[in-house]
Amino acid sequence: MRPGIKAHAALLFTNIFFAINYTAVKQLINHGMIKPFGLNLMRVGISSILLWVLFFFKPNRQVVRKEHFARFFFCALTGIAVNQLLFIKGLSLTFSIHASLLMLTTPILITCFAAFVLKEKLSRYNVIGLLLGITGATVLIAARENTGNGSNILLGDIFIIINAISYTIYFILVKPLMKEYEPVMVIRTIFSIGFFLMLPFCFTEFREIPWQLYTLNAYFLLFMIIFCGTFLAYIFNVYGIKILGASTAGTYIYSQPVFAAAIAMIFLGEALSLYKIIAAMFIFAGVYLANKSS
Repeated sequence: MRPGIKAHAALLFTNIFFAINYTAVKQLINHGMIKPFGLNLMRVGISSILLWVLFFFKPNRQVVRKEHFARFFFCALTGIAVNQLLFIKGLSLTFSIHASLLMLTTPILITCFAAFVLKEKLSRYNVIGLLLGITGATVLIAARENTGNGSNILLGDIFIIINAISYTIYFILVKPLMKEYEPVMVIRTIFSIGFFLMLPFCFTEFREIPWQLYTLNAYFLLFMIIFCGTFLAYIFNVYGIKILGASTAGTYIYSQPVFAAAIAMIFLGEALSLYKIIAAMFIFAGVYLANKSS
């Protein structure tokens, strides 16, 4: 198979795996199999171990240079600790469809960050895209729908938005590191640091995991979240970006809410309400225009 085809397949499966996460996480948490912070510790901890196992099969002798210590630390703080903790906690409180659509605002936030912090010029398309994205997010957050799948929709949505902001900061911070080091080495280092940052906050819930209640289905969901939805998704994404570039890889983010919504409707019984469709239209259009050059 040609590298280009493999790269497109890798990016497609990356977003399918991420989409599965939204439902798999809620299934485990809703059935009392695990709490959000305990799941986070397992995701990051086991993924870190797998990344180190990968290192032994394909060694890379790069070491972090002293001038990059602080940047790696803040990447781990924003991209792993804050990002992962708020994502899983927010997802446990809100709808899977809400979370997947609100995470789609990340490219819009990156454009906003570039304009106000990096002083990059905004075109009229970018401004309209920002406004549309904000409108879509507001429609979701302002909705009053409530079911058993979402215990505190408003708080969950707010956590997801803060998580997206944290990931945006991480995305800006990590880009220079990706040019200086091998991408897998960067991810491995950030995951390892992030694990120790999360440990004090997550260890109690990790100890409370009721392993005696776990069925084959629960173990399968855990496998999908950790191995496929975290480890493989990050590796596949890095491979896709390396072969096809960040712009092409970024277009695949549009598929994630579609997969997430379909899976949540089938396995969680979530309804694709009219307000969700309207919000999705605003956010999709916003992402497209926010990344469109003049």
